[in-house]
Order: sequence, then structure tokens, then C-alpha cells
Amino acid sequence: MSTPDLLSVLSGQMADAVDRIRPALVTVNGRPRQPASGIVYAPNYILTADHVVEREEDLKIQTDDGRTIAAQLVGRDPVSDLAVLRVADLGIDPAVQSTDSARVGQLILAVGRPSAGGPMASLGIVSAVGGPLRTQRGIIDQVIQTDATPYPGFSGGPLIDATGAVIGVLTTGLVNGAALSLPAGVAWRIAATLAQQGHVKRGFLGVSSQPVTLPDGQRGLLIVRVERGSPSEKAGLLIGDVLIGLDGQTVADTDDLQALLTGERVGKAVPALIIRGGTQQTLSLTIGQRT
Repeated sequence: MSTPDLLSVLSGQMADAVDRIRPALVTVNGRPRQPASGIVYAPNYILTADHVVEREEDLKIQTDDGRTIAAQLVGRDPVSDLAVLRVADLGIDPAVQSTDSARVGQLILAVGRPSAGGPMASLGIVSAVGGPLRTQRGIIDQVIQTDATPYPGFSGGPLIDATGAVIGVLTTGLVNGAALSLPAGVAWRIAATLAQQGHVKRGFLGVSSQPVTLPDGQRGLLIVRVERGSPSEKAGLLIGDVLIGLDGQTVADTDDLQALLTGERVGKAVPALIIRGGTQQTLSLTIGQRT
């Protein structure tokens, strides 16, 4: 097949991909200025970016078939910059989540519906897949970077592959306006939690720490402050202890620790492996819930 024919086939495939995602792509009117985008990820539920939902009342979405419908905010997570809206009797089939992980160099489309005029798309590649990423609001386990242009109003919209399946959820609200995407599998899991309980549990220990390298080359966190009445004080953690493990997982730095203070561990007693006076000890530590 000649090069022009190959380009024509590729062009048609990408246009078909946009057509497949189009019905599940909505406009989210949740702030006074630029509307944003959202994805129907489950029956009657929409996934969008948290930072574009500035008001909780008078939320409306616009669908591909021309309807303007009231929406209800049911949950939000500032750390991941995701929010979930519920729309009664929406009647739109959910978007298809990709079963494959994003790959560096993969051709993708960033798609948004920033207005009622229809979808917009931007072509690019997956530039990087990495994490954890520390933001001002917390730790993100994994993010996708792309060189596709994030037009205004694209936050909350999907990154899709050549079949139209969602590989990520786009946002510019995580790090200084940079265009990043949460992998679809991560976003869908957070969305399910938000729809069920309205928030994501995030824990704390009540300590200040700094990374240290031990004589045997092992790394850990040197405890330099323990808050009065905190979960760490109640567990018997002392200034000068070195935390090297939590719930069976290695803790080498603060990113490791933050990644473990989420989900089902919050509120539960877990073993904390420490070094005190050159000897390893295990404490039972109940992870507190940050309010």
C-alpha cells in the first residue's frame, strides 16, 4: 500500500475513533467561565475534572443529542482532580475503557466537548508514563503525559486510542496547568469510590520525617517529630525511630509512605516496621483518616 493510502486509512481510523467516543462525551457547565468536558463512564454517571466544578448547585450537562440536563455532584477528590456527577435517566451508553495500558510512543487523541457545537480533538503520542507524582494536594500513583494540545475546556475529557477506547482522563488541574492524564483504570476505580461514598479515604500518621540512608544501604524515614495524640504517638513511635516498612511494604521515602496511606488501610491497624537503637521492631499502628 502506498504512503498516501496508509495516511488515508490512518486518518479514517482516527476519525472513526472520535465517532465512537462522541455519544459518551458531554459538556459540563460547572463554572462561570469556560465549560469543560465529561465522560459517561457508567449508566447515569459522568466523570469529569474536580477543578471545573466550581459550583455544586445549578450544575448542567449538554449531550451529543442536544439535551441540556441538570446534574448532581455525588463525589469529588481534589488529590486526583476527579469528580463524579449523577444524571437521572441519562440514557447514554458508557464509554469503553481500554483494556491495555498506555505505551510510550502510542498514537492517541485528546478529545473534549467544551461547547455545544460538538467534539474537538487533538492528535499526539504518549510522551511518558510515570509516577508516583507529588502535587500540592497529595500523591498520584501514575500519570500519562502526552504532547496532544489541551484546548480550553478539555479537562475532564478522555484520551482515546485508535479504536475509541479510553486510556486516560485529561486534566490541567494537577500541576501548574500542565496537561496530564490519569490512566483509565485508576480513574474508573476512583470514580466508583466517589459514586459510593462521595470521597476517597486518605490517611495520616501525624509525624514529620526525612529520608535517611542506613549503614547497610537500606533507606527509610527518620522520625523527627511526633504529633501529640496522633496515631503514631498512640502506637509508640518515637523521635529518632526509622520507619522502613508499613503493612508489609517497603518505605524508602515520603512518596512510598503517602502511597500507602489510602484506601482500605485507613482506619485499620497495620504493622509498622521500625529501627530503634539499631534493632528492628514491629509496632501496631492504626492509620488515621484525614478530614
